[in-house]
Amino acid sequence: MFTGLVQGTGKVVALLSRGELGARLTLRHPLLRQARAGDSIAINGCCLTVTEPADDHASFDILAETLRLTNLGDLDAQSIVNLEPSLLPTDRMGGHFVTGHVDAVATITFWGQVGPDWRLDLGIPEPQLAFIAKKGCISVDGMSLTVADLIPGGCTLWIIPHTLLVTNLAQKNVGDKVNIETDLLAKYSARLLGRA
Repeated sequence: MFTGLVQGTGKVVALLSRGELGARLTLRHPLLRQARAGDSIAINGCCLTVTEPADDHASFDILAETLRLTNLGDLDAQSIVNLEPSLLPTDRMGGHFVTGHVDAVATITFWGQVGPDWRLDLGIPEPQLAFIAKKGCISVDGMSLTVADLIPGGCTLWIIPHTLLVTNLAQKNVGDKVNIETDLLAKYSARLLGRA
């Protein structure tokens, strides 16, 4: 379980293909010094298991299915990713409930400064649109964000300067793909009502 409050941005050291077995991702960041084999860490909002920790590096094995359903397969050496270690029972709860199970990949359709603020528009795949509500929660590359408005085929998010500073958003451009996880409560409600 995660909160969507990014605790650092790691740099990709390598993404090595393992053919049908997926890939091995190696990252570098000081917070990985505390990582142990078996720990869960959200990488761009996708929950991965540490398979090989080493100093300020850690490696993660990524299944072919995960590469297909997320933006992790688009990474290359020097890519910047959002990191969040899994929530401890003693941690303060902020953000919202994020499982690290990516629902889909969305496309950035607008990203830029509008007056003093920054606006991010996402094109959302049709099946996920039903789980997005104005003023509701969404995880975007592991960031807990509030949906400011619904637009045709997607949503608008407003980004505060702090989020821009501590996440990988500064490296994003229109057309880039981002991992999204829609609201957990909306998904379970739809399932219970027989709508999903």
